[in-house]
Amino acid sequence: MLFLNIVLFGSLLSISSYSWLSMWMGLEINLLSIIPLISKKDSIYPAESAMKYFLTQTMASIVMMFSIVLSLNIYDITTLDMTSPLIMILNSSLFIKMGAAPFHFWFPEILDGLNWLSCLIMLTWQKIAPMVILMFNIKMSLFILMIILTSTIIGSLMSLNQISLRKILAYSSINHIGWMIASMMVSNYIWIIYFLIYSIISINIVLIFNNMNIFYMKQLFKSLNKNKLIKYLLMLNFLSLGGLPPFIGFYPKWLTINFLVEKNFIFLSIILIIFTMITLFVYLRVTFYALTINVNETVMSAKFNLSFYTMMFNLISLSLLFMCPLMFNFI
Repeated sequence: MLFLNIVLFGSLLSISSYSWLSMWMGLEINLLSIIPLISKKDSIYPAESAMKYFLTQTMASIVMMFSIVLSLNIYDITTLDMTSPLIMILNSSLFIKMGAAPFHFWFPEILDGLNWLSCLIMLTWQKIAPMVILMFNIKMSLFILMIILTSTIIGSLMSLNQISLRKILAYSSINHIGWMIASMMVSNYIWIIYFLIYSIISINIVLIFNNMNIFYMKQLFKSLNKNKLIKYLLMLNFLSLGGLPPFIGFYPKWLTINFLVEKNFIFLSIILIIFTMITLFVYLRVTFYALTINVNETVMSAKFNLSFYTMMFNLISLSLLFMCPLMFNFI
């Protein structure tokens, strides 16, 4: 409980800071307190992941501090041209911290050694502070455009041949990072909506996986036959994560594409849509196998049951798209 509160405090300190040094301090507090959370005594894999995470984040923090020190003789770093090497170095450190491609190599490997609740923290909360700091000094440039395209392409293509559910969610997160950075280009409000909806869907999926205690595709197919309601909830959440209408996951993509086209980022919109189709194919493959080929009627009683509140949370989040036209009018 202590370390979890310090993780929250570190991220909130970074978000609410007025100086770059305070932001760096918040990120360091967050890093030092999450290491005990993700490392476990009873298994070597979380300890290995914690060490990898510590080394990667430390390197990113060093790069960030380097860019901050270099900019001390400048009155305001945000007055620099967005193609300035200092801005690129600072943004690169933030991309390393959030796991955006091509700085993503640590992210799937670390996630693959963690339990589901630690994965949930890494997928959602740990991305807030770097993204908000990035929001302060982001403008469309060739460097940012390359990051968006690389994250979208790698996140979709690399998830094609995975059998580990944690790695599939990791590459899905990289793909969504590309979308979130693109949404920052047009509006901070769209980024907030995107991140909230992505977090809700991720919570739904991870809670089901954690409840069933499964980590690989084969386990998933065998376990889903024991409880049909959990099977349908999980499949619908996967389709929502891929952005298929009429689920809520389609809403932030709809907003992002709408505003990108208004700003004349036509090529970027086309690339995002095409590679999201590949990600959706991965989710559809899981759904298709679970609903058709691997269906097996069983008389065994289910060994796991979701709580009433978890099921209600799933059903509400899946039906939220009907409220989206009302929300859309206020943006």
